[in-house]
Amino acid sequence: MGLLVTDPDAFQRLFEDFQHAAFKLEVRRSYGLASEDEPFQTFLAGGDPGIEWLRSWLDLMEAETSKGKRVERVRVVDEPPSEYLRFEISVTPHNLAAGEDIRYLARARAAELALPEYDFWLFDSQVVAFLHFTDDDRFVGFSTTEDPAEVLMHCQWRDRAWTRATRFTELPATVTAAS
Repeated sequence: MGLLVTDPDAFQRLFEDFQHAAFKLEVRRSYGLASEDEPFQTFLAGGDPGIEWLRSWLDLMEAETSKGKRVERVRVVDEPPSEYLRFEISVTPHNLAAGEDIRYLARARAAELALPEYDFWLFDSQVVAFLHFTDDDRFVGFSTTEDPAEVLMHCQWRDRAWTRATRFTELPATVTAAS
């Protein structure tokens, strides 16, 4: 792993600079992003958080996927999902409309597949970006590696997760009913 990078612009450049495919494995039960604090609290209170808080991400995804790039994610979920994952599931249709392909994998199945227990992005099967969080789930930055052995291992995990994950439209009612 490389040095910790905390610059949000550097993180965004990862998505602007990749050429073909970006993949993320999401295994956390919650994510502490300041931009999501208020919308998440609104969601928990039964309100509609809207999507303005997500607009910059959706615009970025639309811009990059309109160039023919693929952005894929596999979210590992519990049944029932955590409050935060219910929140994520509730906005997934907006991510899909922006061009992302997000799929779901039960946590027990992820464990059977021996997937890692940390989040990462894989860009063009050449660069792995490891996401770093504090103990209270706050995102603090990322580090990258281009080490061929590390990249290969993460490509194998991507393939293992992607081929066994369920499309959003095929999620069982036990996952989507709470959303």
